[in-house]
Amino acid sequence: MTATSRARLADIELPDFGRSSVAPELPEGTYQARLERLRTAMGRRGHDTLVVFADREHSANLAYLTGFDPRFEEAILVVGPASRPALLAGNECIGLARAAALPVEAILFQELSLPGQPRDRSRPLAAILADAGVRRGGRVGVVGWKAPADPSWIEAPAFLVDTLRAIVGEAGLVENATDLLIDAEEGLRVTNEPAQIAAFEHAAGETSAGVLNLLRGLRPGLRERDAVALLGWSGAPLSCHLMLTAGPRARHGLLSPGDRAMERGDPFTVAFGIWGALNCRAGWLVESADELPVAIRDYVDRLVGPYFEAVATWYEALHVGQTGGRLQAIIDERLGDPFFGIFLNPGHQLHLDEWVNSPVGPGRTTELKSGSVLQVDIIPATGGPYFTTNIEDGIALADGALRAELAAAHPALWSRVQARRAFMREALGIDLHPDVLPLSNMPAYLPPFLLCPDRAMTLSR
Repeated sequence: MTATSRARLADIELPDFGRSSVAPELPEGTYQARLERLRTAMGRRGHDTLVVFADREHSANLAYLTGFDPRFEEAILVVGPASRPALLAGNECIGLARAAALPVEAILFQELSLPGQPRDRSRPLAAILADAGVRRGGRVGVVGWKAPADPSWIEAPAFLVDTLRAIVGEAGLVENATDLLIDAEEGLRVTNEPAQIAAFEHAAGETSAGVLNLLRGLRPGLRERDAVALLGWSGAPLSCHLMLTAGPRARHGLLSPGDRAMERGDPFTVAFGIWGALNCRAGWLVESADELPVAIRDYVDRLVGPYFEAVATWYEALHVGQTGGRLQAIIDERLGDPFFGIFLNPGHQLHLDEWVNSPVGPGRTTELKSGSVLQVDIIPATGGPYFTTNIEDGIALADGALRAELAAAHPALWSRVQARRAFMREALGIDLHPDVLPLSNMPAYLPPFLLCPDRAMTLSR
């Protein structure tokens, strides 16, 4: 560490903050209200029809609007200005589509079914789309899962886009409209209802408790696949594939667990995400720096300490109205040395999918909004012997009115949030703005030596 560094390792008792035992349900009418907000946004854009395409990997936009997510198959939602939306599903999902939380006209379109399954009972796609409101000369927005600068780039299958363009003809328009849902400032999904925040806090309770239990149960000789059981996954839908590796493969970060037995001295990383939450930690399978190679025994001083200070400063800068450019500048100022290898946005929005969008970037004037849920996701990629360190947790931002609503509607959640804030302030030295609501049960808790999980980073006062 530098002479001015405040970060240090200390014995820290992480409290049991508790967690909700039952996931909060969204109130009746939530999906209808989301549909009406979408129609308002469509009208401002000049779209008379919106077509949402989803597959298993990219189902968040559809699930947000309808409460339905496809399994095995793809699905298509067609939203017009007034009538009930049409939801196209294949052989295996049509029953689920009929039970969607948003009232829809469920239509069997068998081309969405798995290869080799029957395709003898559905009408042509062009006829279905025309009946759902797509017309010659119409203006159609297509929602996939990315929002490129060029709206002619549409990440939906050619069969769908080609059919839409054929129907509307040269006088019409078919363009990417994914930004209506995921734009970092105005997208519908970057602002959450109180009940949705409560559901995400429930999810964060599972993922953070799982990662913490894993860290406390790691030991040499444990196979990667066996370590996964320590996460206690409930079967809730994953927001990304589960990542857990030790040893040489850990340096790739994104891999799934294998059969290798972990060894003392291994680098280690884990990421566990379900809808609405993700937690990640990385470090070394040792008890102290004395077990590291001689050349990197300054691991805490060189990498972890500066990183923890930067993350703490980032946390303390958070508030409703803060700009993404300022958050980027904090990391650039503190971790801009190429040694740290920071190359992704330091922080992004979180929802049913692990990454919705990011308001954080150089010079970005996008202001953080009340109701947003963010992922603390600042990843050093040294590419060398120091490996990495990592804190990934979720937080919500709430102005005074939203905080009062959450406290009244979800008192147990509110109590947990206040306890987490107190822990971060008193044990870790991180003083949060009142707008910041930590959702993780291991908020900013970073033990670099994983065989000694009760020694974590803190800031001296």
